[in-house]
Amino acid sequence: MLAPMDGHEHHHDHHHNHDHGHGHHHHRHHAPDRIDRAFALGAAVNLAFVVGEIGFGVAANSMALIADAAHNFGDVLGLLMAWAAAFLGRRPPTSRRTYGWGRGTILAALANAAVLLIGVGAIAVEALHRLLNPEPVQTGLVMVVAAVGIAVNGGSALLFLRDRGHDLNMRAQFAHLAGDAAIAAGVVLAALAIRLTGLLWLDPLASLMVAGLIAWGTWGLLQESLGLALDAVPEKVKHAEVAAYLASVPGVTEVHDLHIWGLSTTETALTAHLVFAGEQEDRRPHALSAELRRRFGIGHATVQIESDADAALCRLRPNDVV
Repeated sequence: MLAPMDGHEHHHDHHHNHDHGHGHHHHRHHAPDRIDRAFALGAAVNLAFVVGEIGFGVAANSMALIADAAHNFGDVLGLLMAWAAAFLGRRPPTSRRTYGWGRGTILAALANAAVLLIGVGAIAVEALHRLLNPEPVQTGLVMVVAAVGIAVNGGSALLFLRDRGHDLNMRAQFAHLAGDAAIAAGVVLAALAIRLTGLLWLDPLASLMVAGLIAWGTWGLLQESLGLALDAVPEKVKHAEVAAYLASVPGVTEVHDLHIWGLSTTETALTAHLVFAGEQEDRRPHALSAELRRRFGIGHATVQIESDADAALCRLRPNDVV
């Protein structure tokens, strides 16, 4: 009784917005190339900046710059990890990995959120230490290098601006890099304030404020990626709305065993049992699949069609049974 519905469609549409899955072929073919270029350029520029920032940090005897360089190195690792996940997500499925490698994008987004929060913790610890033990800062050199950091991180974030709306992995990179641009801006402002007032504790105070803002922004990313890793319904899909739509299909008298989960940071899957009244010949599974894709961005749907007698025997009918 299993009726796979467009079961192969999801292989051709990786990394594009399924809210518009019925068109935009130009975007479909060029998005992976653009994403690869974004990762390659972002990683190369950030790695070069990390090396330079460490050198200037040692020359200026500035722990703030060295700490920021270590944090930017976390960016490079995160970019490389997310790039590998995006590449794996485009690989076709095999007889062993029947969903392909798409879940790697979810794990990368989760790891990036964790790395960002760990980095925020490290910044906070260093800032608290410097609050208790203020140290002289060569503000001129710090301001120049941190200003370059704003350009590097801000420019790298813009590489992921276009794809951040529909891919959690791209949003993780955008948030990470934009957060680092904010950190660099905080370092510039703190160095300027220290130069004007001589108050050394302004530098760690600004770091704590920026760390708090980044932690606030990252918490949602952590929750969403953890939810996808645990097969929760993706945040862009409303379970009740999908259930209501399926129940409204002509001839359907009941929907049970409805499951919606993320195959990757861009792909969503659905399975459900639909109970049809009487002999409904015109079930049009492909029309149903196309509508699920158009309305909810669900590109991999599989339904089991049951009669009343089948439903009475279905072990998965109760809502509390998985």
